[in-house]
Amino acid sequence: MRRDDLPDDRRPQVTNAVPLTEIWRGDIVESLHLGHAVICNGQGEVIEGWGDADAVTYPRSSAKMIQAMPLVDSGAADAFGLGPRQLALACASHQGAAVHTEAVNDWIHGLGLSDDDFRCGPQMPQDRAAFNHLIKTDGSPCQVHNNCSGKHAGFMTLSKHLNGGPEYVDPDHPVQRACFEAFEELTGERSPGFAPDGCNAPNSITTMRGIGRAMGWFANATTGGGVRQDAAVRLREAMIANPLLVAGEKRACTELMKACHEPVALKTGAEGFFVAIAPTKKLGIALKAADGSTRAANCTIAALLVRIGVLDPQHPATLKFMNAPILNRRKVRTGIVKPVDGLLP
Repeated sequence: MRRDDLPDDRRPQVTNAVPLTEIWRGDIVESLHLGHAVICNGQGEVIEGWGDADAVTYPRSSAKMIQAMPLVDSGAADAFGLGPRQLALACASHQGAAVHTEAVNDWIHGLGLSDDDFRCGPQMPQDRAAFNHLIKTDGSPCQVHNNCSGKHAGFMTLSKHLNGGPEYVDPDHPVQRACFEAFEELTGERSPGFAPDGCNAPNSITTMRGIGRAMGWFANATTGGGVRQDAAVRLREAMIANPLLVAGEKRACTELMKACHEPVALKTGAEGFFVAIAPTKKLGIALKAADGSTRAANCTIAALLVRIGVLDPQHPATLKFMNAPILNRRKVRTGIVKPVDGLLP
């Protein structure tokens, strides 16, 4: 799914990528993860960058805050009485724990809808307790277990508000048209195309600069700055107040949000994407591991949070993802996952 102006080079994530994360074993670098990263201010300027700020990419689930904008700025969230927990779930990639699925089920049942109305598909929960329960009871996962079910509950809420039909993931549906309009406005770029995400909703293409600009805008939004800025403040504050709902126990989003000594909203995305919104610093961060590595994205976002001064490098949560020890099956330390020299301040 592409427009005529989509660049002929369809491998831009690799082009001009630079080292971000190193994997050491013993005294040598065994593996090296390349990628791109930008730190942007509220004017959309890249104040620091690594790799290619103009690399074209899918932000994947890191764009969920943008996709949730129409839910709030249309008035749908208020019309259906949504609070911070539902707004956090609309931005979440949760792991299907009971705290997630019960909240999403309550939400959609309040709309008069059921699991059959989702268009995201079922997924085995990543939460160990929920996973084990399904295995022990010979159960099957439902669509509410999908890590994107909160986003889809938001889509269904907006669809009801707009009197849209049930196929809310169709690119021509009013829900997706509203999401696409918000995406282009906040990234400041004309998106050259889109493709279905893992949850079947359209995911639009942008540049690293574009998604960084959007995160910088979120960080600088103020209450009273207009309908869209008011919505941005509500979404980022909902995420900051509910880190467990945004991801889940032991996940980088949740643990690093809790560890930051200033308010920060964090959101991972598939294939090595990560974004951060730091309102007290008025900065947005976007990064992409070119090989799609989660460990590289986790390590790099931790390093950049340390760099901008919102995360203690020695916090136990930080050390789970940055400068994290690699242990073998005998629990002997064999190496380390660390950011490249120069990434930390």
